[in-house]
Amino acid sequence: MDKRTFLKNTSILGLSLAALPAFGRMARRIEELSPTIRGVDEDFWGQVRGEYKINPDFINLENGYYCITPKPVLSRYLDHIKYVNLEGAHYMRTVQFDNKNRIAHRLARLAGCGEDELVITRNTTESLDMIINGQHWKRGDEAIMAEQDYGAMLDMFKQVSKRFGTINKIVSIPLDPKSDEEIVELYERAITPRTKLLMVCHMINITGHILPVRKICDMAHRHGVQVMVDGAHAFAHLHFRIDELNCDYYGSSLHKWLSAPLGAGMLYVKREHISKIWPVFADSSKKDGDIMRLNHTGTNPVTVDLAVNDAIDYYLSIGPERKESRLRYLQNYWVNQVRHLPGIHMNTPADPARSCGIANVGIKGMKPADMADTLMKKYGIYTVAIDNAGVRGCRITPNIFTTTAELNALVDALTDLQDAHGHNS
Repeated sequence: MDKRTFLKNTSILGLSLAALPAFGRMARRIEELSPTIRGVDEDFWGQVRGEYKINPDFINLENGYYCITPKPVLSRYLDHIKYVNLEGAHYMRTVQFDNKNRIAHRLARLAGCGEDELVITRNTTESLDMIINGQHWKRGDEAIMAEQDYGAMLDMFKQVSKRFGTINKIVSIPLDPKSDEEIVELYERAITPRTKLLMVCHMINITGHILPVRKICDMAHRHGVQVMVDGAHAFAHLHFRIDELNCDYYGSSLHKWLSAPLGAGMLYVKREHISKIWPVFADSSKKDGDIMRLNHTGTNPVTVDLAVNDAIDYYLSIGPERKESRLRYLQNYWVNQVRHLPGIHMNTPADPARSCGIANVGIKGMKPADMADTLMKKYGIYTVAIDNAGVRGCRITPNIFTTTAELNALVDALTDLQDAHGHNS
């Protein structure tokens, strides 16, 4: 075996679930777990919690920004850092791209798209801004988006408008829609013959609202409009396949719900569109139809890419459907206890099918920033304040290691705060 083959097949990509004790234990435990017991098996999820190093100084309910890496994946990540540092330029010049491509292909299979349609990026912003900026815009072209969309993408659309004279049409998503059709029609009314691109969130980051992406894509395509999906909070949170969404572009961050190390994202581009996108950085070595032409970013931390492979192993050891079930259970657990309190207002749909792990809650008469500050300083609960796009409250994002006892602490705190503001329960 030559050195090049050895580097590809040893410690970096040779991992199987049985190779690490923690992965093996988890896989065996899942084999024993009844398929009907998912989100509510506290014994099982208690074992999962043991595979994370948890900061005891506060209750972390802000996992949406960055989901910490489980110990088995973190251990592999540190091994990758040491190994690449040992090999130095030899690794970078021999198997760097082979390994990244192999991991990207595996990620594509997990995501449900062609291996030639997905690349590993650094985050959702990089992925989607590349698509927005890479369109062949002409003056008067229109783009559609929602005021609840992520700020970085809205900023890129604004920059494109200044540069090319395009028009941005902004809709507002109702917090508690009556039906999918209400949302689809909202976007459809904004479409004109000049519409070039429609952006939609798979899961709105500030509320956790899951949008009917497939229906929106089908509608937009009937009008000849391409759809770009912001899946920052959906991938490895919800169980789905990209090819079932019928979208043209999809971006996500792997350091969120896949729990890869910081600095990992992905971009899907439907095969027929790859040659039409202007890359951020030119790469004359790639053909127009090769998606790798959109992934030329210079020298980057390759060890993060390698750890994506381990994060996929861990995710599969938990089970995509089981993870979604747990996250949905945790959200419903605390939300159902506070939704009807007089001083509480929920910024997440009442229909449980329209959300999963993320929800947003506010206290009537209390500023979101003050609420977040009080939750942390008085109750030791870390959240994030949201005060824009018609949403006023704190986003609550538990993870699979979160316990019901921690959520009980949140419920008690919210009850105290609404009482303190004159809303007796």
